[in-house]
Amino acid sequence: GLLVVCKTDRVHQGMAQMLKTHDIERVYHAIVFGNIREDTGTVDSPIGRDEQDRKKMGIRKDGRRAVTHYKVLERFGEFTYIEAQLETGRTHQIRVHMKAIGHPLLGDFLYNPDYRFIGRQALHSYTVAFRHPITGEAMEFTAPMPEDFSFFY
Repeated sequence: GLLVVCKTDRVHQGMAQMLKTHDIERVYHAIVFGNIREDTGTVDSPIGRDEQDRKKMGIRKDGRRAVTHYKVLERFGEFTYIEAQLETGRTHQIRVHMKAIGHPLLGDFLYNPDYRFIGRQALHSYTVAFRHPITGEAMEFTAPMPEDFSFFY
């Protein structure tokens, strides 16, 4: 998937500010367990550190606001291929939100240890779009789907 790397501190500071103000569009593709009935949906649930396991995050009343919008791309019986767009950016946000609605990611050993499938999380950073922090130029990048997702499409 996509990864944003800044070559200068000035650009890094600008990107950090855009992340803080939610001015970077981030779209992910994922394969989740179960059949999501709705074609679209939004999970608006606060996320914070899990009290029992410091490696995990979870839905917590005292957590930070987290919003994930999702859209079903295709249904495969016991799996659903989705697009997830982040309105906020919390640690493990998509993983936590999808588990919270009963559709954990395939291969997510941290949040769904009983169901192993492709040897990794079925989560892919698909598109990142933003205005360059110095020039203001609109930029959009898309990464091709990984081969191990091809089983589903």
